[in-house]
Amino acid sequence: MSVSEEMLGPDPIDVAVGARIRARRKVQGLSQSHVAQQLGLTFQQIQKYERGVNRVSASKLVQIAGLLGTSVAWLVGEDEGASTDQWTILGETGAMELLQSFSELKSPRARSALVRLARAMAADETGDSEDAA
Repeated sequence: MSVSEEMLGPDPIDVAVGARIRARRKVQGLSQSHVAQQLGLTFQQIQKYERGVNRVSASKLVQIAGLLGTSVAWLVGEDEGASTDQWTILGETGAMELLQSFSELKSPRARSALVRLARAMAADETGDSEDAA
């Protein structure tokens, strides 16, 4: 890897693959340590895969897909039967916890309030206050 490649950071494809691995692992309820143990790796290596810092080899990608009960095509974003953007979002820190808490809310009013709050917070961060309403 050249110096200019190192300065650019992880490749966006590696980041996207890592996010899908993370999302699928979390949906399956598996820890990084468990996945690492099953694959003969350290949990730090799984962390690096999930952040896109380290590329996943083809053979390891096949093993990961098998362990997570999905296809390599899905992990690389080529499975047209799944909306990968939504799965990638689930890989974000706190997303699964937020979704779990949301599902525990029984009141439609409370759910609506939480959605409005999240939209307002997102709009505040992007400076787009019109979407917050």
